[in-house]
Amino acid sequence: MTTHGTARGRVRTGTETAAPPPDTIRNVVVVGHSAVGKTTLLEALLAGTGAVNRAGRVEDGTTVCDHEPIERRLGRSVALAVASTVHDGTTINLLDTPGHPDFVGEVRAGLRAADAALFVISAVDGVDSTTRMLWQECAAVGMPRAVVATHVDQQRGDFDESLATCRRAFGEGVQPVYLPVADGEGPPTGLLSLLSQQVSTVTNGQRVTRPAEPEQIAEVEAIRAELIEGIIQESEDDSLLERWLAGEDVGLDTLIPDLERAVARGSFYPVLPTVAPAGIGIPELLEIIVRGFPSPLEHPLPTVTTPDGDPRATIGCDVDGPLVAEVLKTTTDPYVGQLSILRIFSGRLAPDDVVHICGHRPVHEADERAGAVSRPLGATLVPVAAGTAGDIVAVARLARAVTGDTLSDPAAPALMQPWLIPDPMLPTAVVARTSAAEDKLSQAMARLNAEDPAVRVHLDPDTHQLVVWSMGDSHLDVVLDRLSTRHGVDVDAEPVRVALRETLRSKATGHGRHVKQSGGHGQYAVCDVEVEPLPQGSGFEFVDRVVGGAVPRQFIGSVEKGVRAQMERGVVAGYPMVDIRVTLVGGKAHSVDSSDAAFQVSGALALKAAAATGGVAMLEPVDAVEIVVDDEFVGAVLGDLSARRGRVTGTTSVGDARTEIAAEVPAIELISYAQTLRGLAHGSGLFSREYLRHAPMPQYQADQVLKGESASG
Repeated sequence: MTTHGTARGRVRTGTETAAPPPDTIRNVVVVGHSAVGKTTLLEALLAGTGAVNRAGRVEDGTTVCDHEPIERRLGRSVALAVASTVHDGTTINLLDTPGHPDFVGEVRAGLRAADAALFVISAVDGVDSTTRMLWQECAAVGMPRAVVATHVDQQRGDFDESLATCRRAFGEGVQPVYLPVADGEGPPTGLLSLLSQQVSTVTNGQRVTRPAEPEQIAEVEAIRAELIEGIIQESEDDSLLERWLAGEDVGLDTLIPDLERAVARGSFYPVLPTVAPAGIGIPELLEIIVRGFPSPLEHPLPTVTTPDGDPRATIGCDVDGPLVAEVLKTTTDPYVGQLSILRIFSGRLAPDDVVHICGHRPVHEADERAGAVSRPLGATLVPVAAGTAGDIVAVARLARAVTGDTLSDPAAPALMQPWLIPDPMLPTAVVARTSAAEDKLSQAMARLNAEDPAVRVHLDPDTHQLVVWSMGDSHLDVVLDRLSTRHGVDVDAEPVRVALRETLRSKATGHGRHVKQSGGHGQYAVCDVEVEPLPQGSGFEFVDRVVGGAVPRQFIGSVEKGVRAQMERGVVAGYPMVDIRVTLVGGKAHSVDSSDAAFQVSGALALKAAAATGGVAMLEPVDAVEIVVDDEFVGAVLGDLSARRGRVTGTTSVGDARTEIAAEVPAIELISYAQTLRGLAHGSGLFSREYLRHAPMPQYQADQVLKGESASG
């Protein structure tokens, strides 16, 4: 077998691999905070199954899953990656997810594709708020979970404390099945199985298994008894529980199957320590994945309807059923072109099959012929004859497919309920550096938005800025990097302008005189107006109160047109003027030199003159904001909202020790609020916003705007 292609699009040629039956597939998503060692753990798993000759290192940029150039440069994951391997006759599709909260969209895609989750926890740092929220999401859908404790070999690594932290954060059912063992006070050299009471050690890459010493057995007796009692309780076998409580020993042939069933049901969560670089805990973790985690046949499938939203027959993980698959991720590669990573829920997909593409972002439908079907190993693609129900594959040349789309049989079109992705809340205005880049910017942004649902791009009709909405600074950096490296478009960021409005402070009169004589046909138009503010939301009124024909009838509309044009341009700061009544009370005209254009200019001048006399008030948009945080951070969030001129309208407990805060906050104070909330709530905060109304801006901030200074929050 040979490999050729680019660094990101390596394609192995040779014998195509056969599609595995659904009962021999395990789809496992790996989640956890940044720097807990997820990618390193995956490298050890791939090396342990022979998928790679040796484990790569994040520091060296040689890992399978961190294959994007920006990931190698940053030394951390920023995108969902899939690595497929085989162990003990079982195909394991490992989904590596970023740990930074900015990339929650990638994590949600991984959760959608998986049938079980590995939660990676650092024995040094414990459990963070984001990981707790992901655990709750998995609990809501009954997804089986296991906990892997990393960094137990580090100086501050404490497996016992990390276990206690997991129990406090994740609740009942969290039980260790292995404990680390060490020679003296040094780092762990192996694991002790609480069930088999065997010790497995790794020395110079060699694994040796032996019975535990009597003193080791005595030391862990209480922990082992708690584990066995928990397994028996989960088995729901009352007679077995009675035998155990009566002092009868329960054999491994009974405990192991009960443990595997409890894990697969999502009611029991095994915890095991690992030292991935040394290979400690890797065989044990593979055994849990293969024997404890469910196959796609055992996991409930998402809701499926027709493209019109009508109910349709429930799908199952059936190789012979109609095709239903979902696009987890799309990416563009200079060698293989557009590549779509799919989870196939039903049916099969072979190269050159015609599929129906249906999606929500925006609503669209199309038929397209699939390209090559491959099994992904990071950036390396191994061709397969077909992808089948339960599997995760990569498909080339689906040019119309975007992330989140449903692929189905054209004879039975289907649409899957989309997975939930929080709205991006960090706005950044971008401008192309060159005219050539400007020509490509719109198309490139549309492509990025299709690849990443957590990106939103729009041209603000009020400020005329192209605004990119992202999940945070790290997410924005990745978006701009991909814009440059993948699409050849370099942009600069600039401050976001909030869509302010102008209105009149008090009633005033204005005189507009536009007279020019420069030989030949001249321009002559004079008008007098009265301008007064109206209640908020009233819009614009124009009243004609001219008497005696001071302004000829044919030019009344010209004055109004000129006033409207000036309102759109604003009179002091370039923002539209709203909520005023303009009354035309008089003027003068010339029988030869007056014209439509002249009276338009005169009307605009009269409005500006009235504004100079009556004064201009600035109106700012106010958003209705909903914030959800852990109860312990409510005080800090409320204090910050007050400093941002926010008005809290209510607080509500939403369970799980979390509170929802409703408030009205000026939009100018929310520009950078996504990062502020993350800091205040230690990553546990979520918020949404919706335009409510425009309201008067405080004079000190209005003065800054009028002076041309930027005001941002």
